Amino acid sequence: MEDERIIVRPAIPADVVFADEIIREMESSAIARGSGISKRSATSVIEKIDAGKAIVAVTENGEWVGFSYIETWDDGKFVSNSGLIVSPQHRNQGVASEIKDCIFNLSRSKYPTAKIFSITSGLAIMKMNTRLGFEPVTYAEVAREPRFWDACKSCVNYDVLQSKNRCNCLCTAMLFDPQLN
Repeated sequence: MEDERIIVRPAIPADVVFADEIIREMESSAIARGSGISKRSATSVIEKIDAGKAIVAVTENGEWVGFSYIETWDDGKFVSNSGLIVSPQHRNQGVASEIKDCIFNLSRSKYPTAKIFSITSGLAIMKMNTRLGFEPVTYAEVAREPRFWDACKSCVNYDVLQSKNRCNCLCTAMLFDPQLN
């Protein structure tokens, strides 16, 4: 299996068949790490794929390997890089870094003037973000749109976010500002 070639590419409509597998792995991975994660629905994953706002990794034989997507906020002022997940059998092979590079480039090409942000509790994501030019910031420096923060309601740490008036939580906010890079 390790010798099988993995293809990282923009998602296509046929990739919607992976939606259930993607959301199951996102949730089980968060539970295994003991970290909070905003739950996604299969419908939301399908919407991202259909809108050309997702990156998928698959084997040559069509097996799902990984996924990430983007979303715009505050009238296009911000783009989030979200939902990065790799199937357990394909972890520690550099797939996450390839997906992260592709989702970052997709963000830059679709929204060249937008600030790109990522909110994460994972050290590996923080390292990838830093390599791409992201810097840690306060929550006040990322999207303010209530719809963004409402998505955190399914996270196990939502009470922390609420008790801090959406000013901070257990995740780290990271921002790439194209004006500074």
